[in-house]
Amino acid sequence: MIAYLHGFNSSPQSHKAQVLRRYMAERGLAPQYLCPALPPLASDAVREIEGSINGRRDLCFVGSSLGGFYATHFVETRDARAVLINPAIEPHVGLRAYLGPQRNLHAGEAYELTEAHLREWQRLYAARITPQRYLLIVETGDEVLDYRRALERYAGAEHIVVEGGDHSLASFPEHLPRILRFAGLPA
Repeated sequence: MIAYLHGFNSSPQSHKAQVLRRYMAERGLAPQYLCPALPPLASDAVREIEGSINGRRDLCFVGSSLGGFYATHFVETRDARAVLINPAIEPHVGLRAYLGPQRNLHAGEAYELTEAHLREWQRLYAARITPQRYLLIVETGDEVLDYRRALERYAGAEHIVVEGGDHSLASFPEHLPRILRFAGLPA
């Protein structure tokens, strides 16, 4: 089972979520894909993820940006693995600059990003990680997050570093077979 976790102000309609969904469907794996819509507040997002995975075993998260942060939380609190795509390392620090009015890019829902959001992300931060449970995919041209921070945080994990690119991971389609293999699925 693959659970795709989208990034900040994104949704299951994001480009990467749709590309992965289609790729899996083309291989007859549609029933093994899920992508919950994550609310802005971390406690609500965690409840949504827990509800969608519903005790499933053999789970691999694919987390993009803030979704990578959530994936790390779940990997470190249960027996799971994750593919991290340009992951957010400390959203309670990095997203401080975005406090104030926000709008979901796909759903158009407006909300206020507050200190409460930052505190909830800080509580979810996993101080220690288990490197062998991760595949890290980053692009050096990420204009939002410094890919070197991800390499430091996930030292010892399998990793793919692509020269150039951007925060959206322009090379994402090229990595789909590797992502499925890491998840234990036929590519």
